[in-house]
Amino acid sequence: MAQEANILHADADSFYASVEQRDHPELRGRPVIVGAGVVLAASYEAKKYGVYTPMPGWKALKLCPHAVVVPPRMHAYSAASKALFEVFDDTTPFVEGLSIDEAFLNVGGLRRISGTPTEIAERLRREVRERVGIPVSVGVASTKFLAKVASAVSKPDGLLVVPAGGELEFLHPLPVERLWGVGKVTSEKLRARGITTVRQVAQMSEASLVEILGQASGRHIHALAHNLDPRPVQVRRHRRSMGAQRALGRRGRTPEELDADLVALVDGLGRRLRAAGRVCRTVVLRLRFDDFTRATRSHTMPEATSHTLTILTTARGLLAAATPMIEKRGITLIGVSLGNLDAPDQAALPLSPPRSHAIDAAVDGVRDRFGSKSITRGVLLDRKEDLTVPLLPD
Repeated sequence: MAQEANILHADADSFYASVEQRDHPELRGRPVIVGAGVVLAASYEAKKYGVYTPMPGWKALKLCPHAVVVPPRMHAYSAASKALFEVFDDTTPFVEGLSIDEAFLNVGGLRRISGTPTEIAERLRREVRERVGIPVSVGVASTKFLAKVASAVSKPDGLLVVPAGGELEFLHPLPVERLWGVGKVTSEKLRARGITTVRQVAQMSEASLVEILGQASGRHIHALAHNLDPRPVQVRRHRRSMGAQRALGRRGRTPEELDADLVALVDGLGRRLRAAGRVCRTVVLRLRFDDFTRATRSHTMPEATSHTLTILTTARGLLAAATPMIEKRGITLIGVSLGNLDAPDQAALPLSPPRSHAIDAAVDGVRDRFGSKSITRGVLLDRKEDLTVPLLPD
């Protein structure tokens, strides 16, 4: 018996760029690039020329020299995101936010009061246009995976409904890259064996895919190729990790400058961690080099913590271990993420000393009352404030 297609995936089109075109009518219909050093967003008019995120700004302008480059306005994007989610919440109580501009919505059981899933999706798109002023693409399907694929296929500014019973007919002709988890490396492995469509993946045995891609990836992709995705829409889903990163440009960075970059990232993450009432055990350092290659280093601490200095000490150790690579290859981006998140009362081991947390709490209290700039670490004095990207609640 076919499962009803009652899951919506709503995704705003080129969110930052759409907000800019909304607020500046003279930009409508023109190629727009948000961000100068690195492309943070590109309108569909710019994407037609091959501009994408996070392309270097100089390269984007080479591809599309007549593009209009605008500085990011994060406060405007935050306000638009809030308005967008108000529309989502007015549509159904079952909303799972994925980022500031996309979410899953379960509209099952609303037929009597709101209409069919297709009618609800049409009304959602209309209300986002009227109340937020930006386009949103929506996919409707029986699983979260397929709803997300459908919204991507419908872009820009479209609606695509995959009817119950027609899931595989829609899915199987698509290229393998439409499967979650099939990135560049996995795609190359499959295409090297002549596997280019989802149908070809579905025709393979799970054992064959595991042999090619490894157990976790092989089983995952085999399931998706048959549209096997039992995950429900989760309201108020807790993050499994949280992170931040800073683009550094192509000029050289001294060890002191890199350390200041690291301090700024960890300081902000520590505050976010405590505000969310979470602790972490794993610290991950992410680096991108001048040759566009990347490296990731991680360390799992013996005890869960939300103490900034403990996290910073771990991150500094990872950065020190990566110093030879940085000296040899240069660095253009540094990022930190915190994993193995948990609630403090669920942590298996004791936290950092109470005095450490008392200091963090005092600093957080001053910042909450007088602003984030009211108190800062010495190495960050006179430092240009980082661009703060809007986030969903942690």
